[in-house]
Amino acid sequence: MVFVFFKDKPNKAAFYANPLSELTQKSLDRRTNLGIALSDQDAPIEPSYIQNVKNLGFTVTDYSKWLNGVAVNATSAQIQTLSQQSYVDHVESFVKNPNGGIRKEKLEKFKQFNQEIAEKSIETVFNYGGGLAQINQINARALHVAGFTGAGMTIAVIDTGFPSVDIGNAFKRLRDNGQIKGGYNFINKSTDIYNTSLNTHGTICMGAIGGYLNNQFVGTAPDADFYLYASEDGANEMPEEELYWIEAAEEADRQGVDVISTSLGYTEFDDSRYDYTYADMNGTTSFIARGAQIAAEKGIFVTFAAGNEGANAWHYISTPADNAKVFTIGAVNNQGQVSSFSSFGPNSVGVIKPDGAARGSETYTVYGSQVTQASGTSLANPVAAGAVACLLQSLPNNISREEIKTRLRQNASLYPNPSAQMGYGILNFYKTYQTLGLKDITKTNIKFYPNPAKDFINITSDKTLKSVEIYDILGRLIKTDVSNKVNITQLSKGNYLLKIKTDSGEIVEKLIKE
Repeated sequence: MVFVFFKDKPNKAAFYANPLSELTQKSLDRRTNLGIALSDQDAPIEPSYIQNVKNLGFTVTDYSKWLNGVAVNATSAQIQTLSQQSYVDHVESFVKNPNGGIRKEKLEKFKQFNQEIAEKSIETVFNYGGGLAQINQINARALHVAGFTGAGMTIAVIDTGFPSVDIGNAFKRLRDNGQIKGGYNFINKSTDIYNTSLNTHGTICMGAIGGYLNNQFVGTAPDADFYLYASEDGANEMPEEELYWIEAAEEADRQGVDVISTSLGYTEFDDSRYDYTYADMNGTTSFIARGAQIAAEKGIFVTFAAGNEGANAWHYISTPADNAKVFTIGAVNNQGQVSSFSSFGPNSVGVIKPDGAARGSETYTVYGSQVTQASGTSLANPVAAGAVACLLQSLPNNISREEIKTRLRQNASLYPNPSAQMGYGILNFYKTYQTLGLKDITKTNIKFYPNPAKDFINITSDKTLKSVEIYDILGRLIKTDVSNKVNITQLSKGNYLLKIKTDSGEIVEKLIKE
């Protein structure tokens, strides 16, 4: 298998004259807000070039406008012929190990992931149910309390497929609210993304972000919009899947998504000729890493799971988690300790990976109409990706995505001393919101004391106080007030979240009742 790179896009002027012919207004707005100029990458491939390749006898089913070329299967002689075409810049083979061959047994995929989904009914009346601890661990519930639950943000989940999302009660809220905006299966080139024959990995990952079961589970971004794209053939590991992902990312960009969440990675294939080495985990060798970088450069916040190889001889991150502009997520358990299976960084040229960590051991998610648990960086990644969407909602829309990534790293638990499996540590989303989204005047002019408190808390601000809300550790609003002196004698001892609104803004802070 090879990729044929074309020299140019002779009709790109038509695209520049009418960008809406290729990109939605939402996609253009993202570029405008972030100061990202349109480029030749955004223009469509020259159709005559594709036809020319077909006329040479090749079957063309996959192509990339970002890379400006097509993928074909070709012999050495055919590669020579392709290279000599006037419209071809060069031809690059996917083969890394010419002497390899087909493996006798299929590769084990989605290691550490519970593919046999055990239905587990959570007996609780808590709003967040099982999802509470993993949301609290990355300090994302404070974002929810502040009103940032992903509304207005669009997330593309690119994975294996999404059986049960069209019928399961856990996704009914998304369906009823029109939050599933579309989807496509890039493997078989159809809209068939819900077929029960598809691997459930995509559903389990998506559930950690958007799943909702009243009084049982809430994902990290329950009010976000979603595009669902299938790029991974659950039964096979083949290099074409890298291109399927790039095609899905291009479509996600076209639709104007804000976040791409993917819990896939590549190091070995059913045909060992395509296998990567650790030296290849440099962020730029694999096709998918190059595609993921372009997606990030378009202003999309791209998150990937680090991989589940930590306990194996090959224990490194997989591609495209190796790319510097991808935000790579490692896994921890409910105690904040690193999950043994979480893959090691850095990448092969020394870039710190993963970037941060979230819960990936016995993580709560949903499938069908049930709450379930699963383990793997596959789960840590969507937990974090949903929180990213909430963070983006909370911030001005012109803040550089690279600046947001930098602040997330700086506010994580291990900064400035990263580890090989956790990167900069457990992410802290509300702290990042405080450092990026709250104006200094808002932070300094709204104060409350004492903390810890026994009977009353006093609130001072140079602006008019609009409301005071207190939330318990389960996510429930338990008290509202509009005075500068709030009686808390009736509260039980413990930790709470205090939300104070004034004319100038609001803060959400932890309150300790003694």
